[in-house]
Amino acid sequence: MAAGNTPCGFAIPQVFPGSGVDMGFVGAFVRRAETLGYDSLWVQETILSDFPILEPVTLLTYVAALTDTARLGTSVMLTTLRNPLQLAKALSSLDCMSGGRLIVGVGGGGHVPETVFGYTKEHRMRRFVEGLDIMKALWTEPTANYAGSFWQLKNAVMEPKPVQQPHPPIWFGARSESALRRAVRHGDGWMGAGSSSSADFVSQYGHVQRCLDQAQRDPAGFAISKRVYVAVDNDRDRAERRLREWFGVRYKSADMASQVSIWGSRQECIDKLGALVQAGARHLMINPAFDDMEHLEIFAQDIMPRL
Repeated sequence: MAAGNTPCGFAIPQVFPGSGVDMGFVGAFVRRAETLGYDSLWVQETILSDFPILEPVTLLTYVAALTDTARLGTSVMLTTLRNPLQLAKALSSLDCMSGGRLIVGVGGGGHVPETVFGYTKEHRMRRFVEGLDIMKALWTEPTANYAGSFWQLKNAVMEPKPVQQPHPPIWFGARSESALRRAVRHGDGWMGAGSSSSADFVSQYGHVQRCLDQAQRDPAGFAISKRVYVAVDNDRDRAERRLREWFGVRYKSADMASQVSIWGSRQECIDKLGALVQAGARHLMINPAFDDMEHLEIFAQDIMPRL
């Protein structure tokens, strides 16, 4: 792939370990990211945590008011933990308020205490798919009817519809073969998790390709992305140490940082990110664990033009 052809998004500062939430910094960051030409800005979802992390739909609504062109993505929301009617309304509103810039990244969950949210893990995937079907129906049908195991709609009307038709693109976060098949069956794209390695991405992408072939879907119409935790620093030991500190707070696993992140000099990061592109990634979502603004500038000036 020719240098500079791979679109890159950037994670919005959303986690504030050891400090208070700084919306002034968030505002300055997203404005600068759009000026530098990043194609998209992204948030995650963690509702219960012992560190400050902002709620994703609320944060994207704020960012929508500060930006004009960057796509706004969630990667991912655990939609099994939300009411699909209320979520459909919130996301449709956000798509309208942003002028049609929303990407809805979803995941099935399984690693949070569902009973806290009033659910049980029984039939999780059925509830997940049913919720997606309901949102699509509300977004696309003048009058929606749905008879499911968990929710039933009869002549339900929801306005406004999203700006994007038939609905905002739905990207899946998925790892297992069954989840990747589900992504191809129900989604418009897939983003490899940041908490998975480059080698994992290669294996998972191969399965996505096979699923697309089996479903007779055009691969060009199915987005392929990868969230990458990064640290650009000529002092590799310092970079790894800081990544491990952050992962210890965010994921409660310092070792995960060493297993899944990319760090080192500019050239080392270019080489490793380029390998992901060569392996099939058509989009990269860059997620520094620290020095967000510095990484924003470094990637725009020295790394993105060479990917």
